This record gives sequence, C-alpha cells and structure tokens, in this order.
Amino acid sequence: MFFELIGTIVAGVAAALLVWALNRALKGRLPSWLVPVSAGAAMLLATISSEYGWYDRTVATMPEGMVVAQTVAEPAIYRPWTYAAPFVTRYVAVDQQSTRTHPDHPGQRIVDLVFYGRWTRTAKVPMLFDCADNRRADVVDGIEFGADGSVVNAQWFAVEPTDPLLTTACAEA
Repeated sequence: MFFELIGTIVAGVAAALLVWALNRALKGRLPSWLVPVSAGAAMLLATISSEYGWYDRTVATMPEGMVVAQTVAEPAIYRPWTYAAPFVTRYVAVDQQSTRTHPDHPGQRIVDLVFYGRWTRTAKVPMLFDCADNRRADVVDGIEFGADGSVVNAQWFAVEPTDPLLTTACAEA
C-alpha cells in the first residue's frame, strides 16, 4: 500500500514536470491550469492501473499448487468506471498441495482455502469437503474424527455440484 502511494505521487510529479517543461519549451503558450490537471490525471491513471493490475500481479506470485477457485469483481459508486469494467477485489485460492484424505473416506478431503483481498490480510482456512455428497464443513475447534477417519460432529452445508470451491477442492492435483 505504501509503495502504491509513492508510485501514485511519483506519477503525478512526473506528469506535472513534463507539462511544465513542455510549457517552458513553448515559452508559456500552454494554460497555467494544465500542470496541476495533468498531475491529477496521472495520479488517477496510476491508481486505476494499480487496481486493475492487482489480481494478475498477486496470482503470478502464488506458490505452486495454488489454484484460483473463485473471484469477486465489485463495482463501486466512488469508482464509476468499475460499472463498465469491474476489477477483481478479492478471490479464493485452493491449496491443492495441502489436500488431506483418509483411505477409508476417499471422497472426503480437507484442503486449505486462502482468501486474498485488495487492502486486506490474507487468511488461510482449512475446509472439509465431501466430494461425493456435495457438501462442505468448516474445520473448527471441537470437530472430531472417529477412529476410522469419519467426521463425528461437523456442521455440514450443502453446496451445488457446480460450486467453484467444491469443484476445485475435489479436482485431482
């Protein structure tokens, strides 16, 4: 966040200096308001570019075995251009290398979901998926597993068979 702020300020200063130098070369023929307007426009463009590039930059730095399962692109009233072209503000990735299964219950697996968000902390949450019955359960304190690997007291939530988290978590790595 700090580096993006510095980058935005540098873009504004560079644009202002460029227009100022151009105005000096033209011996003052450009309007005086063009320097601050160009600085503001450059800062706005730098911010928009940074926000639209965040998702691609973040996905490119994910470790091997992480697969993006779901993205959320939200328009915002204070960013009117997002109604025409929304950008990804958060997404969920499945860490397929963290998949844990039990030999007696091959249709059930525990995977780590990693929640990424623009301007938020990254969170890693273990989740239990039942691939055969299309359901999921949060792995929380108090969940118990039987001696045969069965889940004793999980609160299961039914999900659609096309749910992106379920399909990604149940896909073979």
